[in-house]
Amino acid sequence: MKKSKGRKTTKIGIVVGDEMKKTVTVLVERSVRHPLYKKIVRQRKKFLVHDEYEKCKIGDLVKIIETRPLSRRKRWRVLEIVELSHREPAEEIEEKIE
Repeated sequence: MKKSKGRKTTKIGIVVGDEMKKTVTVLVERSVRHPLYKKIVRQRKKFLVHDEYEKCKIGDLVKIIETRPLSRRKRWRVLEIVELSHREPAEEIEEKIE
């Protein structure tokens, strides 16, 4: 089965990990109808995504696009940050503690 050389796939997901350098973990959810029981089932998959400028934080909604293999498991890169997370900046949290 040969892959077409047409458009590259894009997906939208939430950043769930940013511990690595220039790499984030993105969780993508999709809804699929079960073939036998006809119930809508939510499927989740995690992707390792290249974040060149390290702008993504946990909780951000991002659009990712397919790319050439960048490492053993990394085949996606961040196209854009759709929505920022609703977390408070670190300075405000430290001020509340004191």
